[in-house]
Amino acid sequence: MSGRMQRRKDKGNFEKGRWHMTLQQLRYVVTVAETANITEAAKRLFISQPSLTNAIRELEKEMEITIFHRTNKGVTVSNEGELFLSYARQVLEQTSLLEEKFLHKKEQRPRFSVSCQHYSFAVDAFAAVIREFGEDQYDFTLRETQTYEIIEDVSRLKSEIGILYTSSKNEEVILKLLKQNGLKFEPLVTAKPHVSICTDHPLAKKDVITLEELEEYPYLSFEQGEYNSFYFSEEILSTLDRSKNVRVKDRATLSNLIVRLNGYTVSTGMLSKELNGENIIAKPLAVDESMQIGIIMQKEMPLSRYGAAYVEYLKGYVGK
Repeated sequence: MSGRMQRRKDKGNFEKGRWHMTLQQLRYVVTVAETANITEAAKRLFISQPSLTNAIRELEKEMEITIFHRTNKGVTVSNEGELFLSYARQVLEQTSLLEEKFLHKKEQRPRFSVSCQHYSFAVDAFAAVIREFGEDQYDFTLRETQTYEIIEDVSRLKSEIGILYTSSKNEEVILKLLKQNGLKFEPLVTAKPHVSICTDHPLAKKDVITLEELEEYPYLSFEQGEYNSFYFSEEILSTLDRSKNVRVKDRATLSNLIVRLNGYTVSTGMLSKELNGENIIAKPLAVDESMQIGIIMQKEMPLSRYGAAYVEYLKGYVGK
């Protein structure tokens, strides 16, 4: 279509009153995308479910796109909806900044979510973002969760950023899954596998630990639910056959059992005394493997100012 024809079409649309998109509608679709559920979004927005549904349908009709696919389990964002939402988030963020700057309005309560595997630097960076912006109000979420759920959260826009690792064993499957969901992987750091054990462990004084030396001790790992294959394991070398296995769901339980059972887990070696405790240490594992830890995000969606700041803090913490 030529530029002149497009301008005529735009003028015609305007004169017919077709363009009535509002900031409220943009807030509606962003909230629905975050919750993946119309009922939950309506509660959060303090409006009725029919009103929310009608507002979204009007917006979809006006924009001539399908933003959400409706299913019995809730809603999912369409491919064109993902692109629309990326612009909607930018508009809302810039509007908030304009109001704060020129109308001296307090910014709307900002929202920012991260889903990640159990990395202490992810928590440190998250806390740093909150300290930097120093908002009076905010609604931030950090979900330490299962690998498949991290991918699902980011693909459904429940989280803006995800953090996970790839290795020679799972890279093909993970990257294929990311591509199918319109996501991209950006490496942060390459880490060599370490063994996390307690300071009183019989192997604690060794400089390097071998797999053979670990055979008699319980192996601890994070449970991955229905996606419990080694491709989604949070621990590298999960394909190895071990006689003593314990799966847990949270960091506190894992740290507790490392101490109580003289157990061990395999991780990056980047520990935090505040999160892991002073009696948990990391020792290099004698294997020829490595972990590529990185962030995942929407391919077509630029990061919010909180997301951009979070990534910068991540780079700083993993680089220490």
